[in-house]
Amino acid sequence: MKYLHTMVRVTDLETSLRFYRDALGLQLLRRTEVPQGRFTLAFLAAPGDEHAQVELTFNWDPEAYGGGRNFGHLAYQVDDIYAMCARLQQHGVQILRPPRDGRMAFVRSPDQISIELLQKGEALAPAAPWKDMPNVGSW
Repeated sequence: MKYLHTMVRVTDLETSLRFYRDALGLQLLRRTEVPQGRFTLAFLAAPGDEHAQVELTFNWDPEAYGGGRNFGHLAYQVDDIYAMCARLQQHGVQILRPPRDGRMAFVRSPDQISIELLQKGEALAPAAPWKDMPNVGSW
């Protein structure tokens, strides 16, 4: 058995690509339009780790999606959690659970999918402005 991907439905593919690709830094591996099914698939992965993919599914006909806590979150290991959070902020992403401990942060995608960011290796030393930032909303 081999893990392939996690699928999340998105309401605006271009907005979601700006989040996952441009802000988070995932690479777009392939994009497939399926006219007969009226949907588009976009597969992304962290650079150098194409085995753990996220599939964005965009249904062309508008549909409202409820956000159940039964899904949980996607998690990515990063080389520098402070640099990643700064990058996300530069792209207009709100840091919901700042990396006060130098180890973990949470953000949400445009479709409210919770994303956990974990520092690779040991936690970084607590640093400003992160160490004093409060949590915002739910993550």
